Amino acid sequence: MLEGITYKNPELFYLMLVFIPMIAWYIFRNTKNTASVQISDIKAVSEAPKTIRHYLRHLVFVTQILAIASLIVVLARPQSSSNWENVTTEGIDIVIALDISSSMLAQDFTPDRLEAAKNVAMEFISGRQYDRMGLVVFSGEAFTQCPLTTDRAVLMNLFKDIESGMIEDGTAIGNGLATAVARLKDSEAISRVVILLTDGENNRGEVAPVTAAEIAKTYGIRVYTVGVGSRGTAPYPVQVQTAFGVQTQIRDVEVKIDEETLKEISSITDGKYFRATNNQTLEEIYKEIDALEKSKIEVREFSRKSEEFLPFALAGILFLILSLLLKTTLFRNIP
Repeated sequence: MLEGITYKNPELFYLMLVFIPMIAWYIFRNTKNTASVQISDIKAVSEAPKTIRHYLRHLVFVTQILAIASLIVVLARPQSSSNWENVTTEGIDIVIALDISSSMLAQDFTPDRLEAAKNVAMEFISGRQYDRMGLVVFSGEAFTQCPLTTDRAVLMNLFKDIESGMIEDGTAIGNGLATAVARLKDSEAISRVVILLTDGENNRGEVAPVTAAEIAKTYGIRVYTVGVGSRGTAPYPVQVQTAFGVQTQIRDVEVKIDEETLKEISSITDGKYFRATNNQTLEEIYKEIDALEKSKIEVREFSRKSEEFLPFALAGILFLILSLLLKTTLFRNIP
């Protein structure tokens, strides 16, 4: 085997054993395939000059052997693994658990909290090309909008389809986190992460947020929690019945985020809590999470094998053509 070359099917080299009977038959045939002539003196014959055909008479057989040998090498599939390169493989499974309760329509973000959260999350997703990502949405209850996938197009489209009011209103933080954990618990990735984004307090659901965090810890899942909302009050669209029918009015409502619970969730799972008060801080939070996860990535060295059969195939064809040319021209009268 050549240096730097490996073979996918090395067992096929045993086919070269066929050369033993071929060479034996060729030698036997040439010793028997001679004519005898009775002459009184061999002096004239022994002193006769030998032509180029005499020295090259075995060349046809040699080229045939080389053609067959090249074909066997092609069938063995030579592969090159001498070119190594460093490839960053992140190997991280991430589920975004997104609050879609009606309070996410508050307009302290542009155009509102939900759309801002969707836009920043989609930008984050597009930058994590090596990871599997999934999406869980929750309000009064929780469900999986997209299981773990590497198909960015599908995930982006499902993000775009998210709207407040898709499910019963409320804020079931525990259920949202528990559903995200369920998507990750069987993952074999080197790192498993939940990014939980909410703007309220847990007021619905069967699973307490801290209980869900303990479950996440059991499976080695890290949770980054993000509280979304300005401090104090935030403009919020309210449906009001007037003499002209139902109209939407913007009113300031108090921002209530259970930061203590969100901090406890992140602390239990070895994650981190963030507070986003506007679009810019939300973007910075995702960038920080991105950097934190990339710092945990192992860089592994991979060899990218490439098929190297072409030179052997070309050699086999050339030897075959050469054999045919020699047999039909220079050695056409030799059996």
